[in-house]
Amino acid sequence: MPAADLVLTGAQVRTLDPARPTASAVAVHDAVITAVGEADDVRDWRGSGTEVVDLHGAHLVPGLVDSHSHPVWGLDMATGTDLSGVTDLAGLRAALAGAERIEGWVLGHGLDHNAFEGRPVHHDLIADALDGAPAFLRLYDGHSALADAAALAAAGVSGPRAFAQHAEVVCDAAGRPTGHLLEHAAMDLVAQIVPRPTYSQRRARLLELLGSMAATGLTGAHVMDGCDLDLVEAVARETVLPVRLRFAPWCMPGADADALRELVRLQGRGGRHWQVGGVKFFMDGTVEGGTAWLEHPDCHGRGSAAFWPDPQHYAEAVRALHAAGVRTATHAIGDAAVRHVLDTVASLGPSGRGAHRIEHIETAPDELLFRFAELGVAASLQPPHTGYTRADGSDEWSRRLGGERAARAWRLRDLREAGATVALGSDWPIAHYDVRAVLATARRPKGAAAHRPGLTPLQALEGCTSHAAAAAGESGVAGRVAPGRRADLTALTVDPVHCSGDELAGAPVALTVTGGHVVHRGG
Repeated sequence: MPAADLVLTGAQVRTLDPARPTASAVAVHDAVITAVGEADDVRDWRGSGTEVVDLHGAHLVPGLVDSHSHPVWGLDMATGTDLSGVTDLAGLRAALAGAERIEGWVLGHGLDHNAFEGRPVHHDLIADALDGAPAFLRLYDGHSALADAAALAAAGVSGPRAFAQHAEVVCDAAGRPTGHLLEHAAMDLVAQIVPRPTYSQRRARLLELLGSMAATGLTGAHVMDGCDLDLVEAVARETVLPVRLRFAPWCMPGADADALRELVRLQGRGGRHWQVGGVKFFMDGTVEGGTAWLEHPDCHGRGSAAFWPDPQHYAEAVRALHAAGVRTATHAIGDAAVRHVLDTVASLGPSGRGAHRIEHIETAPDELLFRFAELGVAASLQPPHTGYTRADGSDEWSRRLGGERAARAWRLRDLREAGATVALGSDWPIAHYDVRAVLATARRPKGAAAHRPGLTPLQALEGCTSHAAAAAGESGVAGRVAPGRRADLTALTVDPVHCSGDELAGAPVALTVTGGHVVHRGG
């Protein structure tokens, strides 16, 4: 065995490796774990250039992974004023009146649907706070936005539009746009003309963001888009990315054979700490926006359509990519969307096992749960999203679905007990990236899901380690502290399996190691 580049000792190691569940020291060489043992073994691992880090009793676990994030696309999504703390219309108007203008625009993000207090989303509600400035406000879900009259005029949006995907410029009875833009194609009408950060600003913000993510213990993220791979490639050549990024570029309705071939060609593109590995689909939108695909319409009569106008075209695209050996992840929030994705994977036969996953799964009936394990489909959920709902059912998500479907919210524990792989994430910038909060909320979901049992502490940890690795098809190289696995490691000052959720959410991170590089050291 070659001398180690890095040795971590004085640790309480929870390996998640059945062959050796615990240890106190780990050796790393050339970005790979080469040995797992005890303090007495360290002298045999060291060489003249070995860095030895004494963790003084910290709890070392496999590197924590966010299984659903948007750290590059999110640089644009999270531009402008942070509106995530706004709870009502008065607060929204006050925030907009005091917002910084960016090249004359008011830009905002993270706006909760509940801030509209049950009213339809309309630019008239904010006009008096903007003094005529164009405004583009992204709602928290990332699938809808509010543009004021000046922004709509600047974009040339004066009435309804037709789209290849399920998207909508919402209009009033007279055909005038309300400013509510549903789904990506509609939002892009305005998003394409708003001020955008420069390359240097984006580069600096990306590194700052990834560094902040690493400080919470994150070593990796499954990036559910393929936005600006050239930026990532350039930054990764210049420095070490603190968080390992695995990209799944989008496949949207209307994708033809050439588009599918290009997605296949992209697979494997990458460099140090980043790689394209998969394709992301959308089967529906969001409950609050009325674009989740439901088996029965929501309380406003919406939710009866899929994101792909012909769902069979989605199934054909999945089958074509599967035949080319490409893994897929599909956004499916509503029960009809989840069912269609499961049916599509079932049509692949035995070869589909372990190669596909579903993102979000916000409401699902009992009979769908066992099919995840039966078909080998990974369930990827984001526990912090439960914080946008309320236990009393007064939030927009719960009101739209009604009591029966809201009672089936975020079935983390039910999916695990049904035998499914359950990977956990934040969906940043939809929710904060702090992986400690992801783990804590998975154990004790909020709002509409508060009545349901959360994951056990060990199950939650697995959701950001071994189950995250399985969802990405990386069980052979990640998710455990064992020789031959990637040297992605997280050291916390508390035991994530035995401490309380509140302790975990606020626990200092002693050390984060990504690919053998120490990317964060706690104070």
